[in-house]
Amino acid sequence: MVLRSRPDIVKTWSDDEVARRWLRLFPKRKNQDGTAAEPTRPEIDMIVNQPEVLAERRKRLSDVSWWMRCVSENIARRSNREDDCTGRFWEGRFKCQLLLDEASLLACSAYVDLNPVRAAIAETPEESDFTGVKDRIDDLSCRGDRSRPSTHDWERSRSRRKSGWMSPIEIDERHDAVGPDPETNGRRASRKGYLSISMLDYLQLLDWTGREIRAGKAGSIPTHLASILSRIGLDPPAWCDLVKRFGRLYHRAAGTPEHLAEEATRRGNKWMCAPGNPLASG
Repeated sequence: MVLRSRPDIVKTWSDDEVARRWLRLFPKRKNQDGTAAEPTRPEIDMIVNQPEVLAERRKRLSDVSWWMRCVSENIARRSNREDDCTGRFWEGRFKCQLLLDEASLLACSAYVDLNPVRAAIAETPEESDFTGVKDRIDDLSCRGDRSRPSTHDWERSRSRRKSGWMSPIEIDERHDAVGPDPETNGRRASRKGYLSISMLDYLQLLDWTGREIRAGKAGSIPTHLASILSRIGLDPPAWCDLVKRFGRLYHRAAGTPEHLAEEATRRGNKWMCAPGNPLASG
């Protein structure tokens, strides 16, 4: 999956909001059906009135590692309960790669969305169960008047029943709100997109890439999509290779050689390994 940490969103929350969100995740009390009980004022004050505790809770609510810890523990407990067993469930700690630029972000998104196609479980993205792209396509197919609003505006609306929990794809710095642009309906953190292409262009690029991967070739890309790859310095064969091998190419971070060098410097390393990096042509 592709995750975007949003400490900028968490900074906009009041102290009470931070405490309430934390107590929904780790409630002091539970209802009879097992859901988190509404936190009381004293429970909220126990966090709000301790500055160090409050700061730690605020940080954890935007931390990917802490999020993974919570998700992994929940899955492990449920699976062990279903199998009537105890003990270690996951083989090891989760692995993640920092996405350093738009090229790596676009490639990783396609890599994740095309996982069932690469594994020959599905023929096309719209048949790929349990993927974000299928949720987006299902919602798009149910949209009424497709002439308005635009997909840019529609992605930010509340009408996306299946994919509304995900970030919009298109980011338009000319029209989007400056800053975090927090979402108010609670399904996602922000209304801000993450790629400088439209959702329709992304879906078409994904469809073409999936067909080429399934066919084991890299044919002629449609002209209006070729400019997307050209902008990030890739030709169709290099793009397909990148999407197929993304998970094996990068370890701690993904990006062009220039961005990898900058990240190595930030971490105090001499270099970061990415053998055969297709983004080297960028």
